[in-house]
Amino acid sequence: MAIQVPTELLDGSVLGLLTRQDHYGYTLTQEVRQLIPISESTLYPVLRRLKKNGWLTTYDEPFQGRNRRYYRLTTSGRERLAEIQAEWADFNQAITKLLGGNQDE
Repeated sequence: MAIQVPTELLDGSVLGLLTRQDHYGYTLTQEVRQLIPISESTLYPVLRRLKKNGWLTTYDEPFQGRNRRYYRLTTSGRERLAEIQAEWADFNQAITKLLGGNQDE
């Protein structure tokens, strides 16, 4: 995929994954990479920014002698996800029309 993923969509992707369950950074990266071609280092700045904005919290869990940092969605993170989903629906519909799809609307 040659289309670059905007920051808003990366934010929404992470927030959306965290609605299902808490994740640590590596698993989040792997899940996103299954659908969007991003480098492994791309999501860590996204996670820091989301946490700074109060949309995520973190906690550590021991795993094989080390700690894994898990990310959890906050209430304001759920609200932000709803905003991104609404913006995406409008944007997606507009681009689909421009690209020649859904011409009957």
